[in-house]
Amino acid sequence: MSLPADIAANPKLSTWFALEADGRVVFRTGKVELGQGAVTAIAALAAAELTIQPEALTVVAGDTRSGPDEGLTASSLSIEQGGAAARHAAGVLRERLAEAAARRLGVPVAALHLADGRFSVSGQNLSLGFSDLAGDLDMEADMRRLPVPEPVSDWAQAVPLRRRDLPARLSGPAFVHDLVRHDMRHGRVLRPPHPGAVLEAADRAALAALPGVDTVVIDGGFVGIVAADEYTADRAASAGERHLRWRLARRLPPCEPDQAWLEDVAPHLVETLLDEADAGVSLSAPDLAATFARPFIAHAAIAPSCAVAEWQDNRLTVWAHSQGPFLLAGALARALDLPEEAVAVVHSPGAGAYGHNGADDVALDAALLARAAGAPVMVRWSRRDEMVWAPRGPAMRIRLAAKLDHETGRIAAWSSEVFSPPHLGRPQRGLAAPGVDLLAAWSRARPVPPAPPRSLPGPGTGDRNAIPGYAVGARRIRHHLLPQGTLRTSALRALGAHANVFAIEGFMDELAALAGADPLEFRLRHLDDDRGRGILEIAAGAAGWDGRPAGGDGHGMGIGYARYKNTGAWCAVVAEVVVETEVRLIRLVAAVDCGAVVHRDGALNQIEGGVLQAASWTLLESLSWDADGVIGTGWDSYPVLGFAKVPAVDVHLAHRPASAPLGAGECATGPTTAAIANAAAAALGVRLRRLPLTPSGLRAAIDEI
Repeated sequence: MSLPADIAANPKLSTWFALEADGRVVFRTGKVELGQGAVTAIAALAAAELTIQPEALTVVAGDTRSGPDEGLTASSLSIEQGGAAARHAAGVLRERLAEAAARRLGVPVAALHLADGRFSVSGQNLSLGFSDLAGDLDMEADMRRLPVPEPVSDWAQAVPLRRRDLPARLSGPAFVHDLVRHDMRHGRVLRPPHPGAVLEAADRAALAALPGVDTVVIDGGFVGIVAADEYTADRAASAGERHLRWRLARRLPPCEPDQAWLEDVAPHLVETLLDEADAGVSLSAPDLAATFARPFIAHAAIAPSCAVAEWQDNRLTVWAHSQGPFLLAGALARALDLPEEAVAVVHSPGAGAYGHNGADDVALDAALLARAAGAPVMVRWSRRDEMVWAPRGPAMRIRLAAKLDHETGRIAAWSSEVFSPPHLGRPQRGLAAPGVDLLAAWSRARPVPPAPPRSLPGPGTGDRNAIPGYAVGARRIRHHLLPQGTLRTSALRALGAHANVFAIEGFMDELAALAGADPLEFRLRHLDDDRGRGILEIAAGAAGWDGRPAGGDGHGMGIGYARYKNTGAWCAVVAEVVVETEVRLIRLVAAVDCGAVVHRDGALNQIEGGVLQAASWTLLESLSWDADGVIGTGWDSYPVLGFAKVPAVDVHLAHRPASAPLGAGECATGPTTAAIANAAAAALGVRLRRLPLTPSGLRAAIDEI
């Protein structure tokens, strides 16, 4: 067991644990609870190493005032990273406690028995609890200089785990929207009606005269008001719009279903992921070429973003549902010209997070208004704010070409050109020109610009899963990273993997047809990964796949497969659909290999949630606009999958207790979309290469035949 990266970055034992005089064991994690059950699973791993029940731990998650900086809770890495760190820190604490107990009891460590947080010696009526030994420990010990502890438990937990977050969510005020601070006020920010508009004039006196308004902030193009309660703040914000004048400074890109405009954006950064010697020659006359596209997608969380900010002695504390509390604290410090130690961020749950939504932006809104008001201020965005101003998942366009070896029926060469705006626009650290990736910072009188577009090593953003997981001969894979545009983009669940897997798996179906092969057999023909083959076979067997019929009769089955990031969990999905005036989902069967399963219910919930969210993206979701701005500012104009259209979802977990755990939350997104699209294409007898698969999209595909 090597030293986890999060331990190396946070080496003091006291950062992770505290032993209280009343017997409580306090465990701190930098990972946060976003509804996925991750904190429950991470705490269970820590408890298992301490041989205590998970309920015996007092858990503090995502608090920059005391806990470890573990970066983001994202990318399906919570258990891999946070769980590994928790096990290590708990193991170090257990071994330090054992040494202290052995000294106290005058026996070798090997003579001790540990159960339920107490050390005892066989045949002696003596025992010591953790709290008895607290004074004997150096909690400031540097874990980098201590021996790596031998784990006493495995990753897989033998008992069902009770979600720590659910009782409060189900029975009382659990969310940041419910938080109350003494003398708290309520703020609203008045933003332009169009994402390309800037403030031309504001009537401060008229804004201040609005009923119930006690504070007005006008800082360059940032306009905010503060009132005593939410109702008054909402009314004042609505009435205040007539006292502002905006000017259109930037126009929106063309609203095209094929996203062809992405190829015309210049300049942009071209990243070559692979360029193997034979690819160019082999693809001079490809047997098949196709272009796939997905639109901009909103986060569409049920509740809008919200934060509470409070200033005391020029120190700022913010309660926010950020996925990266430490990253947010650093960005707030830069935006407000404060030392980082003067800013604290405390994670408080929101109502759904699938990447970089408005949680970080609203935190700076609240901080600016609270400083002006001289009191704690809660800022809650409106649904319109979310749709127009929160970062959205980027539109993408993927051009694929392939050459078949017709004698073997195998792919001989493969080319991919991926065009994508940034998938990374959230606060970051360690950049040469860091900027501030918070909305309000860009419009103030002294603006701080955002960081330039960047990618992650890996591939990690728009190029995620752009390299097919199949043996496809010589490969040429390029990622075209576009600059940030008028429609702001950032991370949304699975990042570029969603569109890339949709494209690759749709193309595999087309190549299978060209080779006269069954789509499942064609995939297995090109897949050398035994765990991948196993997952495909589990999904196909559970769905009753027995050689897909030719289709075209309105009923179809389709399959989609990928290993997330080509390094994470394996997932295969089979979809069954009926296509009449629209695509109707009958059932979705998913098989996932995410290694050892720490929290079975949590894993199942994450996979089911990813499957259904991807189904919504596939069939319904697309952010649209016209000359006046974004159209989809409410549920009527931006529909999501409703309960009435939820199909039967059957998830099969290939539990591998001897393997390291792999995140499950994002692995199903691309395969689900691919499976649905391939099923619909089989039902219609028409290739479907553009999302979403709305009735108008289906008609357009039929018209292109």
